[in-house]
Amino acid sequence: MFQFFHIEKHDRVDILRLVSEDGTNRLTRLCILALSDAIHDLSVSQRPLIFTGNSKFFSAGADLGEIATLRGPDAYEFSKMGQELMNRVAHFPAAVCASVNGYCMGGGLDLALACDRRTAGATAVFGHRGVALGLITGWGGTQRLPRLIGKTRALGMFLTAEKVSAEEALRVGLVDALVDDPVEEAVRRLGLFSEKRG
Repeated sequence: MFQFFHIEKHDRVDILRLVSEDGTNRLTRLCILALSDAIHDLSVSQRPLIFTGNSKFFSAGADLGEIATLRGPDAYEFSKMGQELMNRVAHFPAAVCASVNGYCMGGGLDLALACDRRTAGATAVFGHRGVALGLITGWGGTQRLPRLIGKTRALGMFLTAEKVSAEEALRVGLVDALVDDPVEEAVRRLGLFSEKRG
């Protein structure tokens, strides 16, 4: 089976790097299950965790090809799987940071929102594009994004399928830092927020 991520062990932190054959790091059903298991296993050590992708994609989000085939109970189960993954991230026993380069879309944005902090490179682009397809996230983004950037700004992103640049994301508070190397910055900052936020 293809690996959906690599885990890199550093002195003070674990880095979970999303990978895929096409480089878009889509969150398929198998990927979600694998991530949930990995996060459960990593929680035992209680080491800070960084999620990242590649230079072009953090994650393109859920696999729309899979979503198109879902009906009734299967769609509910898929939504539930995604919610459980995001909740595991949100309740991880140590600090969690999303380090974003390139596209961070849909379910990928939900994953970043479930983290305690977000660092971004200049190429980062954020968005929930589901409305263009008649969809809206069922993975917690509709709750977490308004809490982070305000209801009005969040509704703008959800209802217009707006893509937000790294600079705009920093301005509205979607990300905490805009830097040359988001992973390096996340590692540096872990000492400042090694405890979970209250």
